[in-house]
Amino acid sequence: MIDEKMQEALNEQVAAEFYSAYLYLSMSSYLDSIDLPGASNWMRVQYREEIEHGEKIFDYVMERDGRAVLKAFDAPPTEWRSALEVFEAAYAHEQKVTALLGNLLELARELKDHATEFFLQWFITEQVEEEASVKAIVQQLRLVEGSKNGHFMIDRELASRTYNPSAS
Repeated sequence: MIDEKMQEALNEQVAAEFYSAYLYLSMSSYLDSIDLPGASNWMRVQYREEIEHGEKIFDYVMERDGRAVLKAFDAPPTEWRSALEVFEAAYAHEQKVTALLGNLLELARELKDHATEFFLQWFITEQVEEEASVKAIVQQLRLVEGSKNGHFMIDRELASRTYNPSAS
């Protein structure tokens, strides 16, 4: 049985993951509206990954004989000034999610909840990859700032990203 405090914290994280999904879907829409279909695709894949993350945590709570409760969250932003600003916002958001997961890990350790601590390790590893991926795009966009050709090349590269569900 999962500790009530951990259950509540994990339910909050489910909301954070679903908010992340909505944020990336909103970013996808914006990027499509400024004619960057590759970047829009990249965000759409990110959206699917965040849904998967939320579902993993939701299922874990129930597997531990807890109750997964969906929480409300605010609507995400819908406007940015550029693709660079979108990816900078995504990078900042991933850093925030990393901090949230770190707090969950600390709570699991405090409660001596070894099962949850082990479960969270996958998410911590995933966050390292996600931060690095978004940071690399931010750096590329900064390098080509003001170059339509540069944006075109990056957009083509981002179009190749596909959704690959993680192994359960």
